[in-house]
Amino acid sequence: MPEPQQSTVLVAGEALIDIVHPVGGESTEHVGGSPANVAVGLSRLDHPTRLATHIGQDERGERITAYLSERGVTLTEGSDAAERTPTAAAEVDAEGVATYEFDLQWELPPLDLADVGHLHIGSISATLEPGGQQVVELAGRAREHATVSYDPNARPSIMGAPRDARQRIEECVGRSNVIKCSTEDIDWLYDGAPAETVAREWGRLGPSLVIITQGGDGAMIHLAGSGASTQVAARHIDIVDTVGAGDSFMAGLVSGLLDEGLLGSVEARGRLADADLDVVRRAVGRAVATSAYTVAHAGAASPTRADLELPDGG
Repeated sequence: MPEPQQSTVLVAGEALIDIVHPVGGESTEHVGGSPANVAVGLSRLDHPTRLATHIGQDERGERITAYLSERGVTLTEGSDAAERTPTAAAEVDAEGVATYEFDLQWELPPLDLADVGHLHIGSISATLEPGGQQVVELAGRAREHATVSYDPNARPSIMGAPRDARQRIEECVGRSNVIKCSTEDIDWLYDGAPAETVAREWGRLGPSLVIITQGGDGAMIHLAGSGASTQVAARHIDIVDTVGAGDSFMAGLVSGLLDEGLLGSVEARGRLADADLDVVRRAVGRAVATSAYTVAHAGAASPTRADLELPDGG
């Protein structure tokens, strides 16, 4: 197996404060945002990680900055230029499932990609203007010398109707090497089209690997090059809540693919295009493990390599 890629991972997207309203409990505030969660997850798994985001120089912004720093994530210069730090009000139901209402503005700071081996994009930041178009252009630039992953992580309350988001999401799919998407996102975007059909169609747009997560039913893996697909089972555990579960899966997936030498460089991109299911399945197994850890803990908890009993390095 090739040596794991140690080049820097850049995550571009929103960081915000989650204001959580649990059933029958007091509201609490936590650092969140899907891309920020992915950045923390990767850093906790010992991958050098930077986050390009749009927060304010206010109390909540300072809290986000400190939180990320404590977890080894470096903010890129210009990430604190927002008028105010964005928030997301999360209503958590009796089953621990969260729904969100957002208050945010989004722009991308100027970025130097010289030392970036892998770029991750996704969620609101890829669709909300004016920063959404900047994210698309960033992914195009990164493709010249790095690998790119994308998680649509659809938020209907802020993305509008499916037809409004679909073109942008497919633009991002076409600029990415790895896609992770949930069945809920597929149902919303394509009016209940079969996940297998969407995975095949997305594979024709450019990515080598498409993963469709299916909650308690695990995940489907589709390799565009060979057309091969398979299922990976979920871990059945007691769920505390699902906050950050998809982001944790994404971080574990990128981490596993980096460790397999399938992300992080142009050469790795070529290996991913030719990878077989057994190798990819190992990386997806890490994603399942990280997500299982997260849902077994309150909030968007991210495991370390020690928590997952992984060897050092990454």
